[in-house]
Amino acid sequence: MLNFSFQNTTKILFGEGQIQAISQAIPKDAKVLVTYGGGSIKTNGVYDQITAALSEHTWFEFSGIEPNPSYETLMKALDPIREHGIDFLLAVGGGSVVDGTKFIAAAAVFEGDDPWDFVAKGQPITKALPLACVLTLPATGSESNIGAVVTRDGNKLPFSSPLVRPLFAVLDPAVTLSLSDRQISNGVVDAFIHTMEQYLTYSVNGKVQDRFAEGLLLTLIEEGPKALAVETKNDLAIRGNIMWAATMALNGLIGSGVPQDWSTHMIAHELTGAYGIDHARTLSIVLPAVMKVRKEAKREKLLQYAERIWGLTDGDEESRIQRAIELTEQFFTAMQVPTRLSHVDLGEAAIDGLIAKLTQHGMVKLGEQKAITPEISREILIAAL
Repeated sequence: MLNFSFQNTTKILFGEGQIQAISQAIPKDAKVLVTYGGGSIKTNGVYDQITAALSEHTWFEFSGIEPNPSYETLMKALDPIREHGIDFLLAVGGGSVVDGTKFIAAAAVFEGDDPWDFVAKGQPITKALPLACVLTLPATGSESNIGAVVTRDGNKLPFSSPLVRPLFAVLDPAVTLSLSDRQISNGVVDAFIHTMEQYLTYSVNGKVQDRFAEGLLLTLIEEGPKALAVETKNDLAIRGNIMWAATMALNGLIGSGVPQDWSTHMIAHELTGAYGIDHARTLSIVLPAVMKVRKEAKREKLLQYAERIWGLTDGDEESRIQRAIELTEQFFTAMQVPTRLSHVDLGEAAIDGLIAKLTQHGMVKLGEQKAITPEISREILIAAL
């Protein structure tokens, strides 16, 4: 196991009815800006719960944060922050709203020329407004980690800082009952691939991390399809397990002391940036191709994955690996997401532009061994056709 330092200070408030707890979790003298997306929280009852919980607070709202939140939208939030002297942010929504609010938190007190510099140029974030969140769509794990992704002019780029880790996160499975099948599918697949990025690398004898990761994968494989099935989709126990799995997949725990990949994410970000495809649906296209092209580098963990996740013990190594990849694709299909570029109407003509963007963004040494060059990324995209 590699040396590591692990700390996660986000307080998790899990369970039905926990939104009311924000009344005590946010200081009464705080001036709060509630951020959210397209307004679904006003039709599913979440907004009313927020309003009740903040009845003794001074609060304002900023809406319109879109999937793959844009720099242009997020910068508009700085006006009400300055106008009202906002000193606390509450994100209400899925990962995009939380990511966007993390950007707002840092941008609001940024002392440089352009807040985009801490995204595109890696300029250090030295301070940020405190923030918390009420999660409505389990997927990204952003509710209890230090990372975020923001888009500007078709460039989808990550940034991170301990200063934008949410102070607390409300996880109420009941609020997920209004999600569409597409949102459910995206969330399950996103969490699954977050786990794979930290698991499917090479062994450093991190047995605890491996077993945690395998437990998350098995839970998502078991519960994900149930959340889409008519007879079980409103089961709160199923939704709760999915919600907690998505949080645990990217709160820093399973990635501590083990190598991490993230090449699937970096390549997939370019698909979202260029074509606006849902994040999870780009991941489900790219991951199987990464597994195929990087098969030799990942052989030991692929065989472990084949045995522990899919129960494959018969046949030679090659056939077990191939079958594990096929079963992964079948799981994605069962979750109603694409597994090929052709499934989203893209062909070989798109690859040059995607490689150019990867190169432009400095994504030229990807993967757990920093061995995925633009040429290998091209192989991966060809394998995804």
